[in-house]
Amino acid sequence: GIKWMSSLEAKLEEAKEKKPTAEKLERLRREKINRFRNQHRINIQGTDLPDPIATFDQLQKEYKVHPKIMENIQAAGFHAPTPIQMQAIPVMLHGRELLASAPTGSGKTLAFCIPLLTHLKQPRNKGFRAVIISPTRELASQTHRELVKLAEGTGFRIHMIHKAAEAAKKFGPKSSKRF
Repeated sequence: GIKWMSSLEAKLEEAKEKKPTAEKLERLRREKINRFRNQHRINIQGTDLPDPIATFDQLQKEYKVHPKIMENIQAAGFHAPTPIQMQAIPVMLHGRELLASAPTGSGKTLAFCIPLLTHLKQPRNKGFRAVIISPTRELASQTHRELVKLAEGTGFRIHMIHKAAEAAKKFGPKSSKRF
Protein backbone atom coordinates (compact mmCIF):
# COMPACT_ATOMS: atom_id res chain seq x y z
CA GLY A 1 0.00 0.00 0.00
CA ILE A 2 0.63 3.60 -0.49
CA LYS A 3 0.69 5.85 2.55
CA TRP A 4 -0.99 9.20 1.96
CA MET A 5 -0.16 12.14 4.23
CA SER A 6 -0.08 15.90 4.16
CA SER A 7 3.20 17.79 3.96
CA LEU A 8 2.79 18.78 7.64
CA GLU A 9 2.39 15.13 8.64
CA ALA A 10 5.43 14.24 6.54
CA LYS A 11 7.53 16.87 8.35
CA LEU A 12 6.36 15.59 11.76
CA GLU A 13 7.17 12.01 10.71
CA GLU A 14 10.68 13.12 9.60
CA ALA A 15 11.27 14.98 12.88
CA LYS A 16 10.22 11.89 14.82
CA GLU A 17 12.73 9.73 12.97
CA LYS A 18 15.58 12.23 13.53
CA LYS A 19 14.92 12.59 17.27
CA PRO A 20 17.51 10.47 19.10
CA THR A 21 16.06 7.89 21.46
CA ALA A 22 17.25 7.53 25.05
CA GLU A 23 18.79 4.22 24.04
CA LYS A 24 20.76 5.82 21.22
CA LEU A 25 21.91 8.69 23.47
CA GLU A 26 23.11 6.21 26.09
CA ARG A 27 24.99 4.21 23.44
CA LEU A 28 26.67 7.41 22.18
CA ARG A 29 27.61 8.39 25.74
CA ARG A 30 29.15 4.95 26.36
CA GLU A 31 31.11 5.17 23.09
CA LYS A 32 32.45 8.58 24.12
CA ILE A 33 33.51 7.22 27.53
CA ASN A 34 35.17 4.18 25.93
CA ARG A 35 37.09 6.45 23.53
CA PHE A 36 38.20 8.55 26.55
CA ARG A 37 39.36 5.41 28.41
CA ASN A 38 41.21 4.12 25.33
CA GLN A 39 42.86 7.50 24.76
CA HIS A 40 44.19 7.49 28.34
CA ARG A 41 44.97 3.75 28.32
CA ILE A 42 42.55 3.01 31.14
CA ASN A 43 41.63 -0.69 31.26
CA ILE A 44 38.71 -1.48 33.51
CA GLN A 45 36.64 -4.52 34.40
CA GLY A 46 33.40 -4.82 36.29
CA THR A 47 29.77 -3.91 35.98
CA ASP A 48 27.92 -0.64 36.48
CA LEU A 49 31.15 1.34 36.78
CA PRO A 50 31.17 5.12 37.25
CA ASP A 51 32.46 7.30 34.44
CA PRO A 52 36.04 8.57 34.70
CA ILE A 53 36.71 12.23 35.47
CA ALA A 54 38.64 14.47 33.11
CA THR A 55 39.37 17.30 35.57
CA PHE A 56 39.72 17.72 39.33
CA ASP A 57 36.93 20.34 39.19
CA GLN A 58 34.48 17.53 38.49
CA LEU A 59 35.20 16.15 41.97
CA GLN A 60 33.70 19.20 43.64
CA LYS A 61 30.77 19.48 41.22
CA GLU A 62 29.80 15.81 41.00
CA TYR A 63 31.06 14.33 44.28
CA LYS A 64 31.00 17.32 46.68
CA VAL A 65 34.66 16.93 47.67
CA HIS A 66 35.51 19.40 50.47
CA PRO A 67 36.55 22.81 49.03
CA LYS A 68 39.67 22.89 51.24
CA ILE A 69 40.80 19.53 49.84
CA MET A 70 40.26 20.92 46.34
CA GLU A 71 42.35 23.96 47.30
CA ASN A 72 45.12 21.69 48.62
CA ILE A 73 45.10 19.68 45.37
CA GLN A 74 45.66 22.88 43.38
CA ALA A 75 48.27 24.19 45.87
CA ALA A 76 50.22 20.93 45.56
CA GLY A 77 50.52 21.57 41.83
CA PHE A 78 48.08 18.93 40.59
CA HIS A 79 46.25 20.48 37.64
CA ALA A 80 44.89 17.46 35.78
CA PRO A 81 44.27 13.93 37.06
CA THR A 82 46.45 11.07 35.85
CA PRO A 83 44.75 8.05 34.22
CA ILE A 84 44.72 6.05 37.49
CA GLN A 85 43.14 9.03 39.28
CA MET A 86 40.61 9.58 36.47
CA GLN A 87 39.02 6.19 37.05
CA ALA A 88 39.99 5.09 40.58
CA ILE A 89 38.70 8.20 42.39
CA PRO A 90 35.11 7.91 41.03
CA VAL A 91 35.06 4.15 41.67
CA MET A 92 36.07 4.65 45.31
CA LEU A 93 33.76 7.65 45.80
CA HIS A 94 30.91 5.36 44.73
CA GLY A 95 31.89 3.05 47.58
CA ARG A 96 33.10 0.29 45.28
CA GLU A 97 36.03 -2.04 45.91
CA LEU A 98 39.04 -1.54 43.73
CA LEU A 99 42.19 -3.35 42.72
CA ALA A 100 44.37 -1.00 40.68
CA SER A 101 47.76 -1.30 39.08
CA ALA A 102 49.79 1.59 37.70
CA PRO A 103 53.48 2.49 37.37
CA THR A 104 55.49 4.18 40.11
CA GLY A 105 54.87 7.93 40.12
CA SER A 106 51.49 7.67 38.40
CA GLY A 107 49.46 9.14 41.28
CA LYS A 108 48.10 6.08 43.07
CA THR A 109 48.54 7.66 46.52
CA LEU A 110 46.40 10.68 45.65
CA ALA A 111 43.93 8.35 43.92
CA PHE A 112 43.03 6.67 47.21
CA CYS A 113 43.65 9.58 49.61
CA ILE A 114 41.03 11.90 48.07
CA PRO A 115 38.18 9.35 48.41
CA LEU A 116 39.37 8.41 51.90
CA LEU A 117 39.17 12.00 53.21
CA THR A 118 35.90 12.61 51.35
CA HIS A 119 34.33 9.49 52.86
CA LEU A 120 35.36 10.54 56.39
CA LYS A 121 33.67 13.94 55.70
CA GLN A 122 34.94 15.75 58.79
CA PRO A 123 37.22 15.16 61.77
CA ARG A 124 35.80 13.56 64.92
CA ASN A 125 37.32 12.73 68.27
CA LYS A 126 36.64 9.01 67.95
CA GLY A 127 40.13 7.56 67.68
CA PHE A 128 41.48 6.19 64.44
CA ARG A 129 38.84 6.18 61.70
CA ALA A 130 40.99 4.96 58.82
CA VAL A 131 44.10 2.82 58.68
CA ILE A 132 46.44 2.54 55.71
CA ILE A 133 48.86 -0.36 55.85
CA SER A 134 52.04 0.00 53.81
CA PRO A 135 54.58 -2.71 53.01
CA THR A 136 57.58 -0.43 53.57
CA ARG A 137 58.46 2.47 55.82
CA GLU A 138 59.39 4.53 52.78
CA LEU A 139 55.94 4.07 51.24
CA ALA A 140 54.30 4.80 54.60
CA SER A 141 56.29 8.06 54.81
CA GLN A 142 55.25 9.05 51.29
CA THR A 143 51.59 8.31 52.01
CA HIS A 144 51.78 10.23 55.31
CA ARG A 145 53.39 13.23 53.59
CA GLU A 146 50.75 13.30 50.83
CA LEU A 147 47.87 12.95 53.30
CA VAL A 148 49.22 15.74 55.50
CA LYS A 149 49.40 18.06 52.45
CA LEU A 150 45.96 17.02 51.24
CA ALA A 151 44.27 17.35 54.65
CA GLU A 152 45.88 20.67 55.60
CA GLY A 153 43.29 23.05 57.04
CA THR A 154 40.54 20.42 57.26
CA GLY A 155 41.10 19.47 60.90
CA PHE A 156 42.03 15.84 60.19
CA ARG A 157 44.95 14.53 62.22
CA ILE A 158 47.25 12.29 60.24
CA HIS A 159 49.59 9.94 62.14
CA MET A 160 52.22 7.46 61.10
CA ILE A 161 52.84 4.55 63.44
CA HIS A 162 55.75 2.27 62.64
CA LYS A 163 56.47 0.71 66.04
CA ALA A 164 53.93 -0.67 68.49
CA ALA A 165 55.95 0.47 71.52
CA GLU A 166 56.13 3.99 70.13
CA ALA A 167 52.37 3.96 69.52
CA ALA A 168 51.71 2.96 73.14
CA LYS A 169 53.80 5.94 74.34
CA LYS A 170 52.17 8.37 71.93
CA PHE A 171 48.53 7.28 72.31
CA GLY A 172 48.58 5.67 75.77
CA PRO A 173 49.02 2.08 76.98
CA LYS A 174 45.35 1.19 76.39
CA SER A 175 45.44 2.44 72.80
CA SER A 176 45.49 -1.08 71.34
CA LYS A 177 42.24 -1.88 73.19
CA ARG A 178 40.62 1.46 72.29
CA PHE A 179 41.43 1.31 68.60
